[in-house]
Amino acid sequence: MAAKRAAKKTPAGPGEANDRSGDDEVGFDERLDALETIVAELENGDLSLEDSIARYTNGIDLLKGCHQLLASHRRRVEELTRDAERSLAAFDEDPDFAADGGSTGGGSTGGESPRSGR
Repeated sequence: MAAKRAAKKTPAGPGEANDRSGDDEVGFDERLDALETIVAELENGDLSLEDSIARYTNGIDLLKGCHQLLASHRRRVEELTRDAERSLAAFDEDPDFAADGGSTGGGSTGGESPRSGR
């Protein structure tokens, strides 16, 4: 049984070997895959208590990394969206931009002109 437990160790890829050093090199998908592997191993129930605690600890580290990556990606998407909105703002000579400050093409939502927020 001990040989079976030793053989079921998480691979050294996105699992244990990368949980504390080189975390920045492991992407979200790899972390999620490793986390799913750990959950399956824990649910299987074949691990010793020590191995289960080690896997659980590794899983928590992976989960924290996933949350950090998601937050970072969310900030990046928000930044890109703001940049796109600024670069796509209507200019004075825009034939689709009405003289009263509104859009004639229905491109603006929420009752604000495309140039609001500058």
